[in-house]
Amino acid sequence: MIEWQDEGILLAVRPHGETAALVDAFTRDHGRAAGIVHGGASRRKRPFLQPGVLAALSWRARLDDQLGRLDVEPLRNRAAGALGDRLALLGLGAVAAMLLAALPERAPHPSLYDRTNALLDLLPERDLWGLAYVRWEVALLEEMGFGLDLSACAATGATEGLRYVSPRTGRAVSEAGAGAWASRLLALPPVLRGEGEADGPSLRAALDLTGHFLEARLLEGRPLPAARGRLADALARG
Repeated sequence: MIEWQDEGILLAVRPHGETAALVDAFTRDHGRAAGIVHGGASRRKRPFLQPGVLAALSWRARLDDQLGRLDVEPLRNRAAGALGDRLALLGLGAVAAMLLAALPERAPHPSLYDRTNALLDLLPERDLWGLAYVRWEVALLEEMGFGLDLSACAATGATEGLRYVSPRTGRAVSEAGAGAWASRLLALPPVLRGEGEADGPSLRAALDLTGHFLEARLLEGRPLPAARGRLADALARG
């Protein structure tokens, strides 16, 4: 018998048979893992089997590669706190969808896990949430080996006047370094350099940039989750 205990963020909950639920979670030490919660369709368990809930998890199966049994004890029900707040619900949906799309099964990413928990704890802080989410997407790219380098111009080494990003390498390019190639480069939103106001248009520009690399590199051409698009539209409206 294989068993482990961990802490995790619930990402998706689907019916399994008549009374159970199939739960996908992002755990701190075991990565993305799935399991069957017996009685998960019951009136008692349904309220805390929701995306975004932080829970203590116990998983067990006869073999490591089997779909095991999962016991869930809620620690923080963010889903309940998000009810009535459309942006918070969109945020929970986008984070869960991106992790489901990006993370391989059973590959631990503890630093990303901690960062995700910190992001979700900011959900009630509407003035901070948009920029925090953009920075989380940058961190997601870096964690998965596709980090952006916005510190200096790839062509000249300059750290000032950075205006563009190479769509191929993810490195910043200055206006002087771009030259005749400027039209082939992506715009570098100032908010990603910690400059300017994080208003709706700025956040949308930043999400367009991170979205390019998420789709092209991390998802290898697969479309971004629809939940992420709904959040981007809401943040752009301010």
